[in-house]
Amino acid sequence: MEQREEIVIVLDFLPNGYPFDERPSHMKNPVAQAVGRDHFVLLELVPKKGIHLQPYEEVYVGEGKRDKIHHIIGRMPPTRLTETAKSELSFVIKDLVRKYEKRYVDFFNTAGPLSTRMHQLELLPGLGKKHMWQILEQRDEKPFEGFDDLKKRVKLMPDPEKALIKRIMNEIEGKEKHNIFVDV
Repeated sequence: MEQREEIVIVLDFLPNGYPFDERPSHMKNPVAQAVGRDHFVLLELVPKKGIHLQPYEEVYVGEGKRDKIHHIIGRMPPTRLTETAKSELSFVIKDLVRKYEKRYVDFFNTAGPLSTRMHQLELLPGLGKKHMWQILEQRDEKPFEGFDDLKKRVKLMPDPEKALIKRIMNEIEGKEKHNIFVDV
């Protein structure tokens, strides 16, 4: 089921619209490229008249009255991101994983099998069967409280934060068969 984003983080703001838009400047709309805070959906937005958006700014795009956004043009493939938006994306993802650490640590505490041969944990870069079994054993004793707790209790664990960020980026770029974090 498609999840709707309520809050997005601005990646790039083009006050004069896209440079490749060949219409006269008075017909162009300002455009913002943003990523959803919860489901990492890439969106193209048109701000209200006179609103100037900043990169990293959190903006409400949910149902009802919006302060800064006139309308959502729609979802956007990663190939349409501007160079600025592309370079900001990994910083924003890293920031969100840190800011909502509990949500992502809970993934390690609740992830389940995808099939009889594959577990969700194995979808993270650098995590194989050995780490998966250690994580499952440790979380049965006591749920993980944070990334540091996870690194401390699972021997030779690759950095869980980096693994999550890499996985999310791969999902956004459409490089993964199964999506865990990104709503497509």
